[in-house]
Amino acid sequence: MRFTYSVRTHVGLVRGNNEDSAFAGPHLLLVADGVGGHAAGEVASASAAHLLGALSLVPDPASGESTTSGDDLPDVLRAWVDRAHQLLVEGVAADLERAGMATTLTAVLTDGHIFAMAHAGDSRAYVLRDERLRQVSVDHTLVQSLLDQGRITPAQAKAHPYRSAVTRFVDGGDRPDPDIVLLDLRPGDRLLLCSDGLSDFVDEDEVRSLLMGGTPEEATDKLVRAALIAGGRDNVTCVVGDVLDGDLMPWHRRPYFCRMEGAVTDLANIVDPAGHGHAA
Repeated sequence: MRFTYSVRTHVGLVRGNNEDSAFAGPHLLLVADGVGGHAAGEVASASAAHLLGALSLVPDPASGESTTSGDDLPDVLRAWVDRAHQLLVEGVAADLERAGMATTLTAVLTDGHIFAMAHAGDSRAYVLRDERLRQVSVDHTLVQSLLDQGRITPAQAKAHPYRSAVTRFVDGGDRPDPDIVLLDLRPGDRLLLCSDGLSDFVDEDEVRSLLMGGTPEEATDKLVRAALIAGGRDNVTCVVGDVLDGDLMPWHRRPYFCRMEGAVTDLANIVDPAGHGHAA
């Protein structure tokens, strides 16, 4: 199995720059959102997205195939997130003005048989199956913690003054603690990864309606347009991927099918763009 996909990002109608980054390829979908209020959020998101995207395209010299395999897929994804963290550590060491830079990260990887997700922060992952939309990520936010403890209601959460406070992310400080989980996906499922520029302003019923039918390209266009109609008060990024019942893409063809959008398209935002996580 693999993905067919579309990516769309927009700076929004208020922000001056786009701190979101997205990558989509036959075997990896990813959204990263520079954490608001932290230095160089666009560098953090772009570097993480660039690194994981590059790793998904690197062949195993021994087999000529992907570096991912079978039951170790969650371990591979965990190692990739650790490498992204180390890259940000190196980025801060190279430029202390980047101290504190951080990014959310939501990534889904497949080896053709199983699917694993790494998630840290308040970007989201949804699965649409048989016209039912299900959120498969858990928000790592102060508000979600208060909801889980029963200390506030969903209505109060929507208006909470700290609703954007993220409690987990990938940065240049402590080792990240992402959720690493296997996803139950099958051919015909539609996956949505999005930054909070969509989920904070467009309710799930409308998201579900906009995801149903049409191509991934049509879905991403409609979702981003809905976020802008709702005010466009944040950067908005959507990756829509349909699960296909097909063979893995040959590794030498994968780079031609990958897409990147947002901050990751500017090489000035990427720590060590040629080193894939190794110090220059």
